[in-house]
Amino acid sequence: RVLFRSQYGGYCAWAVANGYTASIDPDAWRIVGGKLYLNYSLGVQEQWSQDIPGNIGKADKNWPDVLQ
Repeated sequence: RVLFRSQYGGYCAWAVANGYTASIDPDAWRIVGGKLYLNYSLGVQEQWSQDIPGNIGKADKNWPDVLQ
């Protein structure tokens, strides 16, 4: 059994990449590089998936400042 800690405090990875926070759909997730990324919805996950490395890079730059 493997446990993954979600990135960005459990907020939507797409939202964090775009400078805000949003809740998530527990069915919209993906593991990338051993890390768990959550999304607001399956539709948002589809958008996020079009440029995963770019979106992770933007989200990493925005985190944790989006919490303020």
